Amino acid sequence: MGDDGGMTQPTFNPYGAVDLSSLAPSSRPAASPTTGGAPAAGGAGTAVVVDVSEADFQSLVLDQSMTVPVVIDFWADWCGPCKQLSPVLERLAAADEGRWVLAKIDLDANPRLGQAFQVQGIPAVFAVVKGQPIPLFQGALPEPQVRQYLDELLRVAEANGVTGRVAPGEAPDPAPEPVADPRWDEAYDAIERGDLDAAGAAYRALLAEDPGDAEAQAGLGQVELLARTQDVDEGAARQRAADEPDDVAAQTAVADLDLLGGHVQEAFDRLVELVRRTSGDERAAARDHLVGLFELVGNQDERVARARTALANALF
Repeated sequence: MGDDGGMTQPTFNPYGAVDLSSLAPSSRPAASPTTGGAPAAGGAGTAVVVDVSEADFQSLVLDQSMTVPVVIDFWADWCGPCKQLSPVLERLAAADEGRWVLAKIDLDANPRLGQAFQVQGIPAVFAVVKGQPIPLFQGALPEPQVRQYLDELLRVAEANGVTGRVAPGEAPDPAPEPVADPRWDEAYDAIERGDLDAAGAAYRALLAEDPGDAEAQAGLGQVELLARTQDVDEGAARQRAADEPDDVAAQTAVADLDLLGGHVQEAFDRLVELVRRTSGDERAAARDHLVGLFELVGNQDERVARARTALANALF
């Protein structure tokens, strides 16, 4: 804590300033036990995983962050990568036994919260410590990387005197979780142990049964993105892309890195311009890679709609 009472700065890289002032009216209704939320501030205890809406954001996130770090998981039902990341976060929250709280926010149901946090794509993960937002990461990262972000968050929280724990045993009963489809277990288990080849094979098996399974398509796309980027030297890749602006392999590699890091617009812009500059087989390869990234982000995202228009203009 500095002399002015401000937050000690975290070492991870935020991707945008966040202003929560519009979300803190003078009073807010307390969370309902039937929604899986926690009691209002001052109650007997809380859960380590809670569903949060705009109505209870003040009590479950801002107020609670004064004593324990709160990690926010922005998700949506249509988001395939969200279904990969959320179980990882929930498992880590349970393993840390109350050292931090996981607040799950449905972006479609709470768009004003997404606007306040300047969410550019999902899954998107933030933290709040002493009422101050800290952007963590975007995308369905492997569990070891998620663990690193959480460990760094706990160090930042401790440096700012936020070292409390919640008491999971005193929480109201959470809402029942939806029953998982056992066909997905093989893919999820493979992702959790870091075996991307096996995860990809499991998703392909699901698609062989149902080629129109949008969630399996999204899962396979995310796994393939992780596989393409896991052994890439980012500095070297970016230097090569700068040196060889018309090389399809160099540009698509950096676009993958941008997308994985949450820089969606930069990834799209890079490949649209590559399509504009190239022709023949190279143009087709650049276009196909860009369309694959569109599918990863999802057609519901307005950036995809804009980029599709830009791609059409570049092609014709």
